[in-house]
Parts: sequence; C-alpha cells; structure tokens
Amino acid sequence: MSYYKGKKILVIGGTGLIGMPLVNKLLEREAKLTVVSLDENIDLDKSIEFKKLDLRDFNNCLKVTKNKDIVFNLAGIKGSPKMTKEKPASFFVPTLTFSVNIMEAARRNDVKNFLFTSSVGVYQPAEIFHEESVWKTFPSENDKFAGWAKRMGELQAEAYRIQYGWNTISIVRPANVYGPYDNFDPENAMVIPSLIKRILDGERPLTVWGDGEAIRDFIFSEDVAEGMLKVVEKSFNLPVNLGSGKGFTIKELVDTLIQIIDKSCEVIWDKSKPTGDRKRIMDTQRARNELNFIPATSLTEGLEKTVNWFLKNHKNYSDKYNSFLEKI
Repeated sequence: MSYYKGKKILVIGGTGLIGMPLVNKLLEREAKLTVVSLDENIDLDKSIEFKKLDLRDFNNCLKVTKNKDIVFNLAGIKGSPKMTKEKPASFFVPTLTFSVNIMEAARRNDVKNFLFTSSVGVYQPAEIFHEESVWKTFPSENDKFAGWAKRMGELQAEAYRIQYGWNTISIVRPANVYGPYDNFDPENAMVIPSLIKRILDGERPLTVWGDGEAIRDFIFSEDVAEGMLKVVEKSFNLPVNLGSGKGFTIKELVDTLIQIIDKSCEVIWDKSKPTGDRKRIMDTQRARNELNFIPATSLTEGLEKTVNWFLKNHKNYSDKYNSFLEKI
C-alpha cells in the first residue's frame, strides 16, 4: 500500500512548476489533497480541495494546516536575473513571511511531516555544491536576497528540531528546475522557458546574454516531485540536493532547443551582459545513496516534453504544435 494513501496532505504552491506534477503523483497514490495557490486558472481534479489564500496572514496558515498529516511547502517567488537584481524585496520579504508562517502554523497543529523547498541559491559559487558546505559560506551575490531568505527557512527547521524535537521536517534544494506549468514570460522567466518562447515567437537572430559557457545543473519538474515524495516517505531530515549531478553549458542548452524547435535559428551571444555564476552543479550522492533517487528524465527528453506542453496549452500556437508533432 502507498505510504500516502488516505493521508490528509496540504500542497502549498500546488499549481506551479513542481506543484502540479507533485499533486498528480499524490492523486495516483490516493492521498486526500488540499491545494493552496493564488492561481485560480488551473484545472484540478474534482477530488482536490482548492483554496486561494494570502499566506502572509498567519490565521490563514493556521486554518489551512489544521488536521493535516503532511504539508509540502513549495511556496516561493521565481524570476529572471534581471528581476532579482532590480526587485530584491519582492523575493526576500514574501519568501521569509511564507516560510515562517507556514512552518509555525504546521507545528502548532501537530503536522507529522513537513517539507520545506529550499533552493540552489543558498550556495556560494563552487565547482560542486555539497549539502554540508552551506553554513560555512555565504550565498552568491547573484542570489543574495533569495538565498538568504531560503537559508532562514532551513534555520527555522533546525530551531524547531532543537527546541521542539520536531525531527520530521525535510529540506530539499532543487537545482535549476524546468518543465510544464512554468512562467514563460520572457521578461521575468528563467532561462529555459524564456528561450523556448522567444524561439517559438520567431525572434531572429536569437540574442542570448553572455558567452554561453556558464554551466548549470538542470532537472525536470516531474523528477523533483518524485524526489520530494521519497524524502517525506522516509522522514529524511538532512538537507538533500535534487539535481542531475551533471553540468550543461548554456550553449549546449541553446543548441538542444534549436535542434528541437528550429534548426535554422541563428544565435548571437551578447558578451556585454551578465550571466550569473559560472558554474552550478549539485553533488547528488546523498540523494542517490540514502534515498535511491536518480532523475529519470534526460535534458533532451525533458525539453521536448516542455515544448510540447507549451505549444499545446498556449493560444495562437496550433500551427507550430502540429509542425512540432510531425518532427517528433
């Protein structure tokens, strides 16, 4: 029998990039689900209780966590490097507020298992990101505000373990996550959804910031959701990286997307623009050895699925969707 069968589970941020595949996987495992999100335009299974709540209000957090067995906190603010630089308070303040309110409310309501979604942004630039290195360093200047906000959520979990003996709080640090249900607005989107939309919209030549040599660890959203389920099922309470453990240059990423969408697309690299840290790769030994977690989706397969979903679910792309289907 599934560990999750019949359990009353709250997924905060359950209509987003990671939230949707997590919710679908929990439905398959016959959990009793409540989803909190600000997005009302997502079609959810009728068995799911949906709530649109402002979680900056602590009373809302108390109400929604009452009588829950498990809480998955996926709440967060995502945005491009440009948005992060120009609007840091928009990352820092909500992330702190959500984290503190939700975890404290869950504690008061005696929730058994709690998952806090941290970030790759907690790490200082390094060749490889090891879980135990975080508190010996400072976050990258490129992720200072979001990184510190997520670190505070991790510290809150540690404080609760010490003071209250709550030893079933899990912390996951996903790498660069991509997939369906992402934000595809080029102004605020992360690198993969932004590139997908710009290529599909016919931006020619395609201008990409930097020299293409920055290296990132990409992981498909469904794989992250699977990792989260494994972490909570085992009540694993050490921080764990969820990534591929492999590095891909931005140039390799762009080349792969061009092969998938339009092989004739010309690219111009704007080396005058910033590209963030040069290298971000997760050490994934803890996930592999202690949780038996290995991502199942290759970068090419994941990008194809993401492009397919975007074309199918966004208006004005029907012709391109049919052309895409013919190619795959």
